[in-house]
Amino acid sequence: MAEITQEIIDRYKKVTVATVYGGVRKLGYDPSFMREVKAFTPGKTIAGRARTLRFIPPRPDIMAEVHQGADSPEYVAMGSCEPGDILVCDGMGKKYAAIGGDVKLLQLKMRGAAGMVTDAAIRDLDIVAKDYGIAIFAGDRTPMGGAGEIDPFEANCTIQCGGVAVRPGDLIVGDDDGVVVVPAVAAKEIIDWVEEHEAVEEYVKGLIQSENVAPGKYYPITEATVEQYHRSLGG
Repeated sequence: MAEITQEIIDRYKKVTVATVYGGVRKLGYDPSFMREVKAFTPGKTIAGRARTLRFIPPRPDIMAEVHQGADSPEYVAMGSCEPGDILVCDGMGKKYAAIGGDVKLLQLKMRGAAGMVTDAAIRDLDIVAKDYGIAIFAGDRTPMGGAGEIDPFEANCTIQCGGVAVRPGDLIVGDDDGVVVVPAVAAKEIIDWVEEHEAVEEYVKGLIQSENVAPGKYYPITEATVEQYHRSLGG
């Protein structure tokens, strides 16, 4: 599996999630935008490698076979996080059931994780956001735990979250617009496109203002406009 370097991650930290989404679509990796997953820590952005956790509906015989306590899949997943990583949880879209609160998610703070993403819910949000400094993206916030609704089943496997496939090691980017998954195998190709596209957009905005014309003259951006941009650089 392709490994995303820190240099690539740092480049993603400088661009918008909206443009990243455009790049992922352009290269044929849609769906990539997590539906029904919202930013609950306004102003906080994330760009980091995914660690994953899968929840399933409760069933006594299955859960009897799953490790409990400190070896539970949820703590294995959180414990695998390196500084800057993002924990992504498949909570089956149960927006009323929390995947964790201030006690469980303390491990993310201790590991130096940058954020947590789930299509289920988060509880104790005020404590987690304020005291732990973790960016939170979730389906909703709730006072109830997940017991009786969702149980942690498997760590660091391929999951879905918000209708998007996520593999451990994929790049997760998020801002107030939402969360997008960048497949590790295409991360460099996508950021190359994104950086060029954002530069071309700035060029186009300059043309629109200097010529005092409607945006439709230059937008949506065409290959001809991209070539014009490169000529303006002397390329």
